[in-house]
Amino acid sequence: MTKFVKSNEAVVMGALYAGCELYFGYPITPASEIAHGAAKWFPMLGRTFVQAECETASVNMMFGAAAAGKLCMTATSGPGFSLMQEGVSYLAGAELPAVIVDVNRAGPGLGNVYPEQSDYTPAVKGGGHGNYQTFTLAPASAQEMFDLTVKAFQMASKWRTPAVVFADGLQGQMMETVKLPEKELEKPDFSDWAAQGEAKTRSNLVKSIFLDAAAQEEFNEHLQEKYARMAEDAMSETYLADDAEVLFVAFGISSRIARTAAEELRRDGVKAGCFRPVSLNPFPCRQLAAAAKGRRIVAIELDAGQFADDVRLNLAKAGLGAEAASVKMVHRMGGQVVSVDDAVLAARSA
Repeated sequence: MTKFVKSNEAVVMGALYAGCELYFGYPITPASEIAHGAAKWFPMLGRTFVQAECETASVNMMFGAAAAGKLCMTATSGPGFSLMQEGVSYLAGAELPAVIVDVNRAGPGLGNVYPEQSDYTPAVKGGGHGNYQTFTLAPASAQEMFDLTVKAFQMASKWRTPAVVFADGLQGQMMETVKLPEKELEKPDFSDWAAQGEAKTRSNLVKSIFLDAAAQEEFNEHLQEKYARMAEDAMSETYLADDAEVLFVAFGISSRIARTAAEELRRDGVKAGCFRPVSLNPFPCRQLAAAAKGRRIVAIELDAGQFADDVRLNLAKAGLGAEAASVKMVHRMGGQVVSVDDAVLAARSA
């Protein structure tokens, strides 16, 4: 079945197909259609929608639901995402699966409702306290707003960590066709760790507190080992990259601009290609290194350079110091979007 829908609505459809049972949220532009869609469709399908009084409440409601072994989610934008950071840290500290969708708007402060990617650091690096990480996915289309929401629930459940779907205001508001699967996924069994109020889970304990320093360190080491294993699920894609001399590296809406710029450059005889990290954490370091070796790199982003810094870091970690030093950035902020002409000019100067 194919539907022509707004990308924010595709998120709700993806959550339902993933088996999400509860939505807790507070509407905020440009993510409001996610709450609106959940308020309409969740009760129709026997699921639960709760209009929380604020973003802090919604993320803590998710903690309770996840601790009881329920698949749950929320959605927000920059200011609301800031308010949720303590709760995200608690979810990670208790190793609870939950999904947070961040439809990024321009900031700082109230900013405006136009697209940016400036929530990169809290979305990818763990914006709350402690040494935790989230599994962070960056869709680039309405179809991927659906698909990667489903994937986020799978990864949150697999790794028992919060998962973030990191989009932007332009993606959230655009309308495209989305192909829907025939049936939803089977709900995973959480009875080995969840507190579900029945005999077989009576001995399960959900907590994030360790009063002994050595035990706290041991738990942190356990988390870091788990996050290192998450690299097996790193996701990326390339486009026209096999013979490229200049490689655009971009995610989300910026990757669509990169593809068009690469096509335009090739029409003019410049061998350009694209690399797109689909998962921002775990970052596809090995895949980027394979695509970038021996090439000039142009990072396209809607922020102040947080993503370009990550590209440089991952290239350097892969032993590609020369490629890391060559990374050129083309970016816009404040809700402005990089144009194809901007990207083409940056590639030519590289």
